[in-house]
Amino acid sequence: MQVYAYEFTIGKKGTLTLKNLPFNIGEKVDVIIIPRSSRQAEENRYPFWGKPITYINPTDSVAEEDWEMFQ
Repeated sequence: MQVYAYEFTIGKKGTLTLKNLPFNIGEKVDVIIIPRSSRQAEENRYPFWGKPITYINPTDSVAEEDWEMFQ
């Protein structure tokens, strides 16, 4: 299934007009509307995704008291 994403602003009287969509006349489609405020909150949910990670001494052994399963 191909997904198309568009950004629109709700018009007068709460209307939304979609023009020049890439579908045939009579073709059935699903429409999902996500308010911008909810979408931005979701994008900021994991602020460190995509950020570089630096491991300091990644091959050092771990002390037994640091393992949760031994506590």
